[in-house]
Amino acid sequence: MVTSTGKATWEGTLKEGNGNIELASSGIFTGPFTWASRFGKGAGEGKTNPEELIGAAHAGCYAMFLSALLSGNDTPPTRLNATSKVTIGEGPAITLIELSVEGSVEGIDDAKFQELAKDAKEKCPVSKALAGVGEIILSATLN
Repeated sequence: MVTSTGKATWEGTLKEGNGNIELASSGIFTGPFTWASRFGKGAGEGKTNPEELIGAAHAGCYAMFLSALLSGNDTPPTRLNATSKVTIGEGPAITLIELSVEGSVEGIDDAKFQELAKDAKEKCPVSKALAGVGEIILSATLN
């Protein structure tokens, strides 16, 4: 069993305050976040937000899981580029995740790639953790 730890600190009120998010297990990332970076337009501002980190975790987990499925099919990928766009809406709640993957894989046809891509979407641990999200849309492209 592997346990990973994330930490966050928040100081001040919701809209005027600010926080810091840390990947505590590895210590390789620490980033500030604010109400504006989470709910405002042009959320970047040199700051992150929890949903961006969820998207990165989802894309990473998904790409690894799809790689395992492709390798088990004797068609290991040359490269997989995965993106997970996480939308936060009313509630507030995560209302939509747009998961996409572009893959370079020798010896596989598009139908089999689509099948394995869908299987990875349903079975990767982060997808399972996000099962409460209203909708997760997958777009898979084989190069």
